[in-house]
Amino acid sequence: MKHDILIIGGGLAGLRAAIELKGKCDAAILCKTYPNEAHSTEAQGGINAAINPKDNWQDHAYDTVYGGDFLNDQDAVEVLCSDAPRVINELVEFGVNFNRTKEGEIAQRPFGAQRFNRTCFAADRTGHALLHSLYKKAIELGINVYNEFQVVALSTSQKRISGVIAINRANGEFTAIQAKAVILATGGAGRVYGKTTNPDNTGDGIAIAYNAGAGIMDMEMVQFHPTTIRGTNKLLSEAARGEGAYLINAKGERFMKRYAPDKMELASRDVVSRAEATEIMQGRGVLGDSVYLDFRHLDKEIIMSRVPDIRKNALDLLGIDIIHDPVPVQPGQHYTMAGIATDVDCKTEIAGLFAAGECACVSVHGANRLGGNSLMETLVFGRRAGISALNYAKNASFDAIDDKLLKQEELRAKKWTDNSKKSELMPRDIRLKMGKIMDDFVGPFRDAKMLETARKEIAKLKKDFENVAVTEHSDVFNAELQAAYEVSFMLELAECVVASAMHRTESRGAHTRTDYPKRDDKWLKHILCYCNGPSAMNHGPRLAYRDVKITKWKPVERKY
Repeated sequence: MKHDILIIGGGLAGLRAAIELKGKCDAAILCKTYPNEAHSTEAQGGINAAINPKDNWQDHAYDTVYGGDFLNDQDAVEVLCSDAPRVINELVEFGVNFNRTKEGEIAQRPFGAQRFNRTCFAADRTGHALLHSLYKKAIELGINVYNEFQVVALSTSQKRISGVIAINRANGEFTAIQAKAVILATGGAGRVYGKTTNPDNTGDGIAIAYNAGAGIMDMEMVQFHPTTIRGTNKLLSEAARGEGAYLINAKGERFMKRYAPDKMELASRDVVSRAEATEIMQGRGVLGDSVYLDFRHLDKEIIMSRVPDIRKNALDLLGIDIIHDPVPVQPGQHYTMAGIATDVDCKTEIAGLFAAGECACVSVHGANRLGGNSLMETLVFGRRAGISALNYAKNASFDAIDDKLLKQEELRAKKWTDNSKKSELMPRDIRLKMGKIMDDFVGPFRDAKMLETARKEIAKLKKDFENVAVTEHSDVFNAELQAAYEVSFMLELAECVVASAMHRTESRGAHTRTDYPKRDDKWLKHILCYCNGPSAMNHGPRLAYRDVKITKWKPVERKY
């Protein structure tokens, strides 16, 4: 198997890259499931763009930088926000059915930490509408998609990409696929945590780039969404607060007035999540670990037309009808601001390797992402990744994939299968323990003691993982083997999150150190993690720094 460009991941970033490349080179998508099942469908609330004549992209950019607590690379933010209006027009051409005003214009709702209502939306299922429109376009164009291939390693030759090693899940075969260039568009790493809105984001792309020698950046910057359903942590979109729902504690108080008196519930996500956590810790939570999200004052028609999925999810999961009763919510891991370090053209530190979407860190979000910016990021930078990969591939040749790498992965899988003769430790056992550690010690509030505990416990889990067993021996859709790879990737990323969080001795955006409660602008720099290799398995990553790119806006204190 051989293609000029391989795109790993069939969500919005991967599809947009593939659409850009169609007819210009031999490109193909490798997808662990199917494109219409990608995590992009989980994005509910909307997509940001300054399309109102009274708004402008520079204000959108400043809101993004301010919301990111000035850790954003401002050249990337300018690219995102200036290109956003074009993207909205393109989405309409692709068939996205946005909500409209009475005058027929695209409707825009308020979203957190923005000074203008610039979030375009399709009810509260915006990601679903976007993904299916792009997938339809990809089908019309005849884009080549390999469904149910799990990529487990990147192949390099002389410090440039030569292809990938993937498992064909239908028959269990390890397959070497040559490519001149590879675009990673594999999503985030939310399953590193136990309480997460991510059903299946296991960080595969970030981890395989890390193992191949690429730097991964800002790993301490983990976004916790303030409104996830108690128990399942299913997301209740920011669309809820955008349409006027508000938060109350056990006393019935709208407690956000204590934390963000101007913006209230529409402050940035990190501020709202910490406010909730504080209310809970100080005994004003409900059911011991939550607060209430209250819709009862809203008109029934608004709920039915603008947030129908939120109502359905509360009914299905808790039996609560939000028209009549408040719903218990709690902070839960939601988004990976971190990822594979790239520049604005999606280039990584490995020649021929590009990345876009949540698996990448062009640092458009800095220390805290604004709701509505992630969908736009996938489309702006998915397209740019396609352009950059094409320009690279035009002057590149195919390099051979080392047979040793293929054999190495086959032996790794065999070891896990052989372990079933002597061990009952399964991948899910490790994953559940890892999630609990991350929830308990690397959450919205952290300190040195908590992080040191997490570091030691993750190191123990990495050692325990050497005895993990794959008890399912079928070659056909071996879910345990898939899980073993995913957990191995997540353990490495969890280690990087903890190491970076220990190293950043300040509080900035989503990273809050109770032992270092102030922002310190000597830390106005990115932390990068590099893999030390198998011989240093339990010694953590090597850390380095990268300057934050400041073009226009100097840091000021953030207030809402």
